[in-house]
Amino acid sequence: MAAAPAPAVAAPTSFDHILFWNDVLLKAYRQTGGPPTGLARAGAMLHIALYDTYTALSPIGTPYLGGNVNREPGASYDLKANLDVAAYNLLQLALFPSLDFSADYQRARLDVPLGEPGPGGWSTSIAESVVDQMRANRTNDGSTDNTPYTPELVPGQWRPTDGADAASPNWGLVKPFALTSGSQFRPGPPGGYNTPASLLASPEYAAQVADVQSLGAANSTTRTAEQTTIAYFWANDLDGTYKPPGQLFKLTQTVAKQRGLSQGANAKLFALVGMAMADAAITAWDAKYQTAIDLWRPVTAIREAGTDGNAATTEDRNWQPLSNKAGVPFSPNFPAYVSGHATFGGAWAGIMKRYFGTDNVTYTATTEDPHAMGVTRTFSTFTAAAVENARSRIYLGVHYQWDGDNGVAAGDAVAGHVYANYLR
Repeated sequence: MAAAPAPAVAAPTSFDHILFWNDVLLKAYRQTGGPPTGLARAGAMLHIALYDTYTALSPIGTPYLGGNVNREPGASYDLKANLDVAAYNLLQLALFPSLDFSADYQRARLDVPLGEPGPGGWSTSIAESVVDQMRANRTNDGSTDNTPYTPELVPGQWRPTDGADAASPNWGLVKPFALTSGSQFRPGPPGGYNTPASLLASPEYAAQVADVQSLGAANSTTRTAEQTTIAYFWANDLDGTYKPPGQLFKLTQTVAKQRGLSQGANAKLFALVGMAMADAAITAWDAKYQTAIDLWRPVTAIREAGTDGNAATTEDRNWQPLSNKAGVPFSPNFPAYVSGHATFGGAWAGIMKRYFGTDNVTYTATTEDPHAMGVTRTFSTFTAAAVENARSRIYLGVHYQWDGDNGVAAGDAVAGHVYANYLR
């Protein structure tokens, strides 16, 4: 157990502890940066632990970790106090030990009754046992496997585009939260082609490249102003933003507040969203690295079109994507197929439409990408946001359309499995 800071003494201000700790998680995302894989894992661990703590004290569904929690004889349990200890201990001890969550804990504790009711006093043993079980459950889950990736330098296969090593090359082998393996919902190969050579020779490949070459170029004359806005709105690739999982968590907050969900309903919803996005990351990274085609990014495909053997593609050695860091073009440092953004989005939309029993919900989304600060976009279905998110990656110049289409479908399959089998 972490030595949680003593609470500040002040009049309590009621607020939703699930939403509060989700905001703290997003702050940690901004401070930590890096690929979205580990961030998605952290989100699942936090929100599953909060859900299990909640349902142990106020049943709202089947516990993920089995429900065998430590209840001290004669002790009194405050739900909010246990939620706060679960969140603080997990964030501080297991997920982001280099950060300091003391002030966040103290703020949350302003909403917890003070005093010593009952002979045993307040106890947080339930939260502590949930955190211990979660940490044990994820120990040796493969998330620390840093075995380096060796690019296969043949046409069609991914290689570094900006001097950065491959990010999370073994993430497809991480133990899932709900799936049997990262390959359970593996999408078929791009275009249905099983080898790089057959893929590159196909008319479908030429059409996919032409699409992004035209619309995703830094100096594109065919991309509209709205398409440029869409590209940046969904990007959140840069460190300092809340990254793709954070944007979708924030959007979950927006809908939850709009629909007036209770704290218990939020505990379940955010655990489902977190679990689905974590397994979406594993699914997407399985497709990126664990299949026969580790598809090269558009920037490589276009610059190296003279090597692909396809007369319908056009080489442009100077082509650059719209995507940039402080004006310097870049592409994410992992293979293109499938899109992580799209798979996250498909998983998010899949949970949301199942949880609310309809896809037809109107809401307004926000972004933290520095190229689109202050921009909002309104959608009338969850699927519409996922589809636009996927398409945005073509406008940004970093993906092909089949990366997005098959990513959304894989994410939705993950969500369907999570929703049908967990936290019922």
